Amino acid sequence: MGVRHAVVAGGGIGGLTAAVGLSRRGWRVTVCERAPALTGIGAGIVLAPNALRALDSIGLGSGLWAGDALPARIGLRTPDGTWLSRSDGGAVSTRHGLSTRAVHRGFLIDTLAAALPAGVVHLGVSVTGVDDAGDAVTVRTSAGDLRADVVLAADGMRSVLRGQLFPAHRGLRHAGEAGWRAVLPGAGLPVRQAAETWGQGERFGVVPLADGRIYVYATAVCGPGAGPESGHHAELTRRFGAWHDPIPALLDRLNQRDRDPVGILHHHFHELAAPLPRFHSGRVALLGDAAHAMTPNMGQGGCQAMEDAVVAAHLLAPADDVPADDVPAALAAYTKARHRRTTRISRRSRRIGELARLSHPLAVSLRNLAVRATPQALSLRALDPVLGWRPPPAPAPAPVNAMEQR
Repeated sequence: MGVRHAVVAGGGIGGLTAAVGLSRRGWRVTVCERAPALTGIGAGIVLAPNALRALDSIGLGSGLWAGDALPARIGLRTPDGTWLSRSDGGAVSTRHGLSTRAVHRGFLIDTLAAALPAGVVHLGVSVTGVDDAGDAVTVRTSAGDLRADVVLAADGMRSVLRGQLFPAHRGLRHAGEAGWRAVLPGAGLPVRQAAETWGQGERFGVVPLADGRIYVYATAVCGPGAGPESGHHAELTRRFGAWHDPIPALLDRLNQRDRDPVGILHHHFHELAAPLPRFHSGRVALLGDAAHAMTPNMGQGGCQAMEDAVVAAHLLAPADDVPADDVPAALAAYTKARHRRTTRISRRSRRIGELARLSHPLAVSLRNLAVRATPQALSLRALDPVLGWRPPPAPAPAPVNAMEQR
């Protein structure tokens, strides 16, 4: 049997993680990325313990994550600076054995890409469709057709391949919010801890990154297509300029960055209107936002994409141990391993967003009282099912009947 070939549609976090996992297990991998360059958008990502375990399982261990861990003190505040809750990040590290790290997405993309053999990533190449013949897949791309033994679709929340595999699915729905994100130089800024501040239908978050920069984000309730009438910095200042320190100082620093057209990212939040019936069809599997686009309220979108990627790589590896007719069975096992977990996390993220979007003063007061009354120990235990995840071993997948494989 020759070397098996996997095509990964999408060179984002999930796609590159899957490519690393498969290439290190003997697969020949082709990553098709429609953008002309691999660049992480100008935002941060929190690598929670579950994501760090996923990366470690494919050989990207703690030695690669230079810089400081997320500050030990994290919390939730009101616009006047009152603390609703303050958590000990050290307790999370002790509980889960790993220190959460926040890094720039560009750093993560670069790290994943550097772990791949030369020639794996093909830039400026879009995957436009697949034809699954049963014994192999023809992948239609903007640069010509490819033949593959398996296709992993990591082509984002507006996935072309999801639309092909599940044409009757309702697709995305607007989540009722829009957000702003930026990464700022940290020198001279009075930021010593990560915190999120909840107002009336508005939020502002601050996360120190491992390299000393500061990741800031903000959200506001809005309808589909709505946007600020003035510039983004003016809108942020109008909404958050009178909030507690260090938010005014961050907005001042952001004003310097606003001269750069990519300094402030603005986007609407979307999620899948309903869970997909499964994450695979024959020799094609969806992962990350293509499979389960969720709101960002738990900071788990990228982490779940990495979990998806390493589970798929484990179940498909090593390449020479997976007979041709067992690839669909491996992907059926992937759906079984990932569907329930990601659906639950997506629903939990949606509920948190609903709480954060409350705008009526009475509802906001009751929400804040409930947050204050929740013991830290209970909050930590509630996160165990998310943060305590561990990657599976890599056995050959158990046989699955033909009905389950399609």
